[in-house]
Amino acid sequence: MTDISKLKEITDNSRRIVFFGGAGVSTESGIPDFRSADGLYNQKYDYPPEEILSHTFFMRNTEEFYRFYRDKMLCLTAKPNKAHLKLAEWEREGKLLSVVTQNIDGLHQAAGSKRVHELHGSVLRNRCTVCGKKYGVDKIAQSTGVPHCDCGGVIKPEVVLYEEPLPEDTVTEALKDIGTADTLIVAGTSLTVYPAASYVRYFRGSNMVLINRDKTPYDKMADLVIHDKVGEVLSQL
Repeated sequence: MTDISKLKEITDNSRRIVFFGGAGVSTESGIPDFRSADGLYNQKYDYPPEEILSHTFFMRNTEEFYRFYRDKMLCLTAKPNKAHLKLAEWEREGKLLSVVTQNIDGLHQAAGSKRVHELHGSVLRNRCTVCGKKYGVDKIAQSTGVPHCDCGGVIKPEVVLYEEPLPEDTVTEALKDIGTADTLIVAGTSLTVYPAASYVRYFRGSNMVLINRDKTPYDKMADLVIHDKVGEVLSQL
């Protein structure tokens, strides 16, 4: 039996699938990841991306933050790929419980998924740091310099930056779903970013499947490992 056949057998017999995804889910939509050989962390800027995407940098160098953010973090022409579409299909069929994602691009929702736990927030949501007024992504994309609210306050993306905690309610719901899933599909993630990578340890179900282009520290824990592109794998099911 091929790996795809094994995966199809697992998913056909599952009723509470949770999909835990990382950057590799979005790369097939043309969104660059961070840690691959050609990812953002290996490109040259005046500051390392890890520093730019930190809370401290946002507060101290807000204009420089937004110059990088608009250039590299907003990929608004990207469309859902085969992976996003298959997951939305499974949810409509009642076999997928939820998507837990480390991505901030909103492509799961664009594909039609309803229950999506965004561990690192979303570029599509923005909020004034003074009055809390909410803004869509167009407010950021169509402005220059530092975007300001009607009240004069600085607008900040609802994206979790380095030095910031993950959203507590989102994490609670994600862990509850992972803990009650019968199948956990972990895909497109190196499982090296903590605390998110540790969440797979909450899984108590029957089948843990890992789909990733490269090996991960959790390969030995999985019941099935497929080293390939996520969309290419899921589109065959």
